[in-house]
Amino acid sequence: MTGESEPVPLKTRSADLPVRLASAVVMLAVAGAAFWQGGRVFDLFVGIVALVCFAEFVVLVSRATANVPYRLAALIAGALYIGLAAGILAGAADFLIVLVLGVTIFTDTGAYFIGRAIGGPKIAPRVSPSKTWAGLLGGMAASALWVVLWVVAIDSSVSWLGPRFELGLALDAQNLGGAALLGAGLAVLAQAGDFFESWLKRRAGVKDSSHLIPGHGGVFDRIDGLLPVAIAVGVLAASVVN
Repeated sequence: MTGESEPVPLKTRSADLPVRLASAVVMLAVAGAAFWQGGRVFDLFVGIVALVCFAEFVVLVSRATANVPYRLAALIAGALYIGLAAGILAGAADFLIVLVLGVTIFTDTGAYFIGRAIGGPKIAPRVSPSKTWAGLLGGMAASALWVVLWVVAIDSSVSWLGPRFELGLALDAQNLGGAALLGAGLAVLAQAGDFFESWLKRRAGVKDSSHLIPGHGGVFDRIDGLLPVAIAVGVLAASVVN
């Protein structure tokens, strides 16, 4: 599992697209319903997702190394990593939750399509053979666009979103430029989270963290990029408040 993977034919890579799309619709519907309910329902949803993710992490670590001290250290670090992200999401304002989810989705989407369209040099072929520098730049651009659009949408002058999403920023060039830079930086963190999980899966000798989600693998596979983004946004939000 340490060498470069052989290129997979496009037809093979696209064969499970209907299953992936169906699973994505279900995941978005469940997450959207939990978010819409808010309060304890959303907190419970976040807690369940975090517990499943950590269970998958435990399995990966157990397969990745037989060294008991390494395992214990990794499990403690993983519990803090996943638990901190979950705690931040459970306590975050609604506009921050949507910001985090949007960054993760736009980064993945931009990286996927731009990477496929342009190709080019790989970032770390031994860790994740499909990730290219072009894809990273595409993910950064898409995430930057999302954050700018979201900042515009949640400006207090846009009343249709309701008070749950009011922010009240002045929509000048400086703030919008800062939003774009924030989005690009968060995209790098999302990709770093993806690389971390890819590295761990290669150490464990598996393709997916589990087979829980048809066409997508496990929960950890779906939120690997979201975890560091949630932590970063939580830290930034706390620093602004304080």
